[in-house]
Amino acid sequence: MWLSWRVAVERALYGEGGFYLRERPSGHFRTSVSASAAFAEAVLALLLEVDAELGSPEQLDLVDIGAGEGVLVGHVLAAAPPYLRERLSITAVDLSPRPGGLPEAITWSATIPSGIVGLAIANEWLDNVPVDIAELTADGPRLVLVDTETGEERLGDPVSEAARRWLERWWPLRRIGARAEIGCSRDAAWAAVLARLARGRAVAIDYAHPVDNRPPCGTLTGYRDGAVVAPIPDGTCDITAHVALDACAEAGARAGAISTALSTQRAMLRALGITGTRPSIELATTDPRGYLRALARATEEAELIDPSGLGGFGWLTQRR
Repeated sequence: MWLSWRVAVERALYGEGGFYLRERPSGHFRTSVSASAAFAEAVLALLLEVDAELGSPEQLDLVDIGAGEGVLVGHVLAAAPPYLRERLSITAVDLSPRPGGLPEAITWSATIPSGIVGLAIANEWLDNVPVDIAELTADGPRLVLVDTETGEERLGDPVSEAARRWLERWWPLRRIGARAEIGCSRDAAWAAVLARLARGRAVAIDYAHPVDNRPPCGTLTGYRDGAVVAPIPDGTCDITAHVALDACAEAGARAGAISTALSTQRAMLRALGITGTRPSIELATTDPRGYLRALARATEEAELIDPSGLGGFGWLTQRR
C-alpha cells in the first residue's frame, strides 16, 4: 500500500497492533531515562526550580509526555522529598497500556491534561511524531510516498501550501539538499503542549538540528532490538526522525510561551548538577565500595552529558 510517510508511520507506530501499542521502548533503544537514574534526579532538580518560580503552589503538576514505561516519573516520585510529594500531581501520557507495578499516585493518560501548573516534559517524544517527507523536483517539492510492506519510495503530489511555506522558512531545499522532513505536525504537537500549560515550563528533549545545519538527506531511521534497521513502516520497528526544535520553538511562542531557550543536554544537565566528575582515587583506599559506587555513578553521568551521544540532544525550554 502506497501512503505518505506521515500516514504510514502513524499507522505503523500507533494504529491497531502498532509498534508502540505492543512493544516496550527499553527493548529496542537506549534513552537518557534508561541510561541512569541520575537523569530523573536532574528532572527533579528542574521541578524544584519550577516550584520555587511558581511560589510553591498548592498542587504542582509533573506531566511526562511520551512516558513509555513510566520509568522517569516513577524515579522522580521515589526521589521527591516528602514536602514536595504531598503536593505533587504526576501524569504519565502515553498511548500504550498502563504498565504493571506503576505507583498508584501516578495517573496514566492517553491525552495531555489541560491547565498544567508546573513542569511538562517530553523526552524523545517529538521524534516519534510522524512527518511528511518531501523531495525537490524541477517543479518544486513533492511528497514522498512509501510502500508500507517494502519501504520502496516514489514521488506523489506537490506538497500543500502550508508545507511549502514551512519548507521555505525552516528547510530551504535549494540550499540544503533535495530531501526534507516537514515538521508541521511536530510544530502543532508542541503548540498543543504549550496551550495546555497554564503556568510553569514545558521542556522538549530530542535529537535535533538547527535551520543552518539541516541534514541534506534527512534522518529517517528504524530501530529494532537495539540495532539500526531500515525504516520500513510495517509495524515491526520503531521509526524516528530528528526534530527541528527551532521551528517547534516558534510554534510554542505563537501558542503563548513568554520565553524560549534552546540548549544542549550537556549544558542543561551540568547546570542541574550532573557533571560526571570521577571520585578521588584516595577514596579507593579508605572506602573501596564507596569508591566503586561513586565511579559507577560518574560513568553514568558522563554518558548523559557526552556531547557526541546523549549530551548532544537538544533541549527546548519555554515558559508561561
